[in-house]
Amino acid sequence: MDRRHFLKGAASLGLGASLLPYLKVLPASAASNETAVVVIGGTINSLDIHRSGTNRDSYQVAINCYDRLVSFGTKEMPDGSLSYDFDNVQPELAESWEISDDGTVMTFTIREGATFWDGKPVTAYDVKWSLDRAVSLGGFPTVQMKAGRLESPDQFEAVDDRTFRITLPFPSKLALPDLATPIPIVINSEVAKANATDDDPWATEYLHRNPAGSGAYKVARWDSGQQLVYERNDDWIGGEVPGYQRVIVREVPSQSTRRALIERGNVSASHNIPNKDARELADKPGVKVVSTPIENCIYSLCTNLDFEPFKDKRVRQAVAWSIPYQKIFEQAAYEQGVPMWGGSDTVDEISWPQKSPYEENIEKARALMAEAGYEDGFEVPLSFNLSHADWAEPAALQIQRGLEKIGIRASIEKIPGANWRTIALVDKKLPLHLENFGGWLNTPDYYFFWAYIKGNLFNSYNYDNPEMAKLVDDTLDMAMDHPDYEPNVRRMIELAFDDIPRIPLWQPTLNVAFNDKVEGYEYWFHRQMDIRALEPA
Repeated sequence: MDRRHFLKGAASLGLGASLLPYLKVLPASAASNETAVVVIGGTINSLDIHRSGTNRDSYQVAINCYDRLVSFGTKEMPDGSLSYDFDNVQPELAESWEISDDGTVMTFTIREGATFWDGKPVTAYDVKWSLDRAVSLGGFPTVQMKAGRLESPDQFEAVDDRTFRITLPFPSKLALPDLATPIPIVINSEVAKANATDDDPWATEYLHRNPAGSGAYKVARWDSGQQLVYERNDDWIGGEVPGYQRVIVREVPSQSTRRALIERGNVSASHNIPNKDARELADKPGVKVVSTPIENCIYSLCTNLDFEPFKDKRVRQAVAWSIPYQKIFEQAAYEQGVPMWGGSDTVDEISWPQKSPYEENIEKARALMAEAGYEDGFEVPLSFNLSHADWAEPAALQIQRGLEKIGIRASIEKIPGANWRTIALVDKKLPLHLENFGGWLNTPDYYFFWAYIKGNLFNSYNYDNPEMAKLVDDTLDMAMDHPDYEPNVRRMIELAFDDIPRIPLWQPTLNVAFNDKVEGYEYWFHRQMDIRALEPA
């Protein structure tokens, strides 16, 4: 990329001053086949995925800087774009593995010659320390590991330097794919231990700012709130060496600025662009747009059961009947994605996501409010993540108007993206809020595990139903061809729609715009940019 050309373009947009820190990291001699620049709308708040409060935008560090034992393969989508393949687990740090006949013991052989960035060989002892950490720190990482029945350090054994063993309490269909998520990263345990303290035995403060991995990229620089600079690890053996020597991820909160930068060819990619921009940029010369349906994901309105009126199921149902779904889909989604309303009154199949039976019906909503004793309505804040304002703000405005028709006076509250995860997902204290959870492992029971079990991260509304909890626990490890699997999942969906703590709006797409000089992009379930696959066209 030509620095002078970039500066000229930015200045002509009136952006020169705000982007000066960005320009400082672009070497004057950088060519397009050496450096890629990716702009994002969110902010990276930590370099450690295991740390409490680490947000979604930060997951990219785990993906690009650390290895896992295994990964997923690649498949081609109907439109010719590339996507990860959930049904195809591939080696990454482990060159091979064996699973016992009873499905409870997995034994992995570490690649010979794999090294951390400081040259130390990667051993099974590093793998054990890292997975011990993931299941011990609590919060999101520990619950994610639990989804694959990886719950205790006692399950992990370093047999020798290159042999690592996991013992499960019983067979689970999610155990192996769970090891391919961003959570079970392999950390240089010697570096981490050297920077641990009695109060911080897992070195969370050190790893928050100093990754210690073996992955395809190292972090050369992190300016919090501005940019992250990756440098290629030429000694990486977990896959093909990436096509770019350097990748700069720049945080640009302004949607219009990100669009201008990609339109002008000043950046290589703009990640997670709004639906409106995706539709319009697709026809622009020099720009490629890839839009992929996000598997196991629904944009939803969530009603917190700790808020007194929402403890009554009839009030939650009234809210679901008051929503102007079609207007939201047109104005917030620009009709990109799949509508999730107006479905059958009965659950006839177990595909997920599927449409709820609700649609806009103000008369029915008012009747439920009266039946519940809330004829005069009530006041409630309606919150959304400011990083998702492109869809969440127009959706919130339409929801506000719909609620007003049944007496609910909603005041809109915009929460900065850096604070959202803690307030909404950890503290779980927002009475009414918009959420966009998508399950990493592509099965319905996995979605319900995360979103409908009390205490789990994406149950941001404190829903607690013993029948749902038992169904999820009975089904999570069950093979999908087991005779009980389908009826169990069908009942989960029936409960979710009847209790309706989470009101489905639509299934979204992930939109990424590229300069036409960049290729290799692959969609991933975690919705972060895997820069390892990018290369000059």
